[in-house]
Amino acid sequence: MRSGRGLSVFPEDQLYEETGFIAYYFHWSHDEIMNMEHRERRRWCEEISKMNRKISDEPEKHNPFDVFKKR
Repeated sequence: MRSGRGLSVFPEDQLYEETGFIAYYFHWSHDEIMNMEHRERRRWCEEISKMNRKISDEPEKHNPFDVFKKR
């Protein structure tokens, strides 16, 4: 999403969701996660979800850990 000044602005709920998801699984600090670009945070969320799918040996569409579908 773009603001009037050309800056990227992301929904606050999505930011909390991504931050909480990464912090829960990797135990990284708030500052470490918040210093990442949005694209990097999304990539880590996708990687965590892939790891969980592999561990649970469940198809992607039935995995309860995959909370970050492409938006």
